[in-house]
Amino acid sequence: MEELNESIYDHPKYYDLVFGADCAAETKFILGCAKRYMKKAANRFFEPACGTGRLLYHLARQGYDVDGLDLNPKAIEFCNERFRKHGFDFRAFVADMSDFRVKRKSDVAFNTINSFRHLSTEAAARGHMESMAGAVRVGGLYLLGVHLTPTEAEPSEGESWSARRGHLTVNTHMWTNSRDPKKRVERFGIRFDIHKPSGSSRINDELVLRSYTKAQMARLIKHSGKWEVVATYDFGYDLSDPIEVDETTEDVVYVLKRV
Repeated sequence: MEELNESIYDHPKYYDLVFGADCAAETKFILGCAKRYMKKAANRFFEPACGTGRLLYHLARQGYDVDGLDLNPKAIEFCNERFRKHGFDFRAFVADMSDFRVKRKSDVAFNTINSFRHLSTEAAARGHMESMAGAVRVGGLYLLGVHLTPTEAEPSEGESWSARRGHLTVNTHMWTNSRDPKKRVERFGIRFDIHKPSGSSRINDELVLRSYTKAQMARLIKHSGKWEVVATYDFGYDLSDPIEVDETTEDVVYVLKRV
């Protein structure tokens, strides 16, 4: 088996498949939050760290205006090619989600699968929240999904899942390499095992993410003074089942309202 030690983000075709299984549930959740927590109807949606644009594409197909950015040019190229292929005018752009500007404000923004934790410093995280405040209109929402580090329970150490599209199958394995709560750095190994009729291959990578406890996340949200937590959910995306975040909670989607 061929093995590559490369970033999973430099392989957007496989990344799109691996993380695309929840598109329908995530899209339904995003639209449901907009209907439940906003007074005005939402028409324009924005995604920082949009990657391959899987969610933006699903929203565009339903007639919504979309906008997005990502730091990885290969992901943006994949995203924009999909939009070109299907006749949409939208184009995502390359930018750093800790410091950016948009031409038009959106009604709803979302970052649902932990991409926010790639920002490695408090200054970058604060910059992101400020930039997002400039990208979302007053009264609009930002749905921010974060895997918290529990302080009164043992954290999860790994997970595995599979995804298939046609003759392509990708088995994903993710595990904890190390945690440093003082430096707030967590390192996770991740592996794509790729199987197709022409043969099999493997991509090995390590994700380096900033950690957040319940209290640390609360302080960050409060810092800018421009966001209010109106609800919290887990990664099941069940609008009928909001959660209360405590010191044992791990997966959280914060529904933030722009104030």
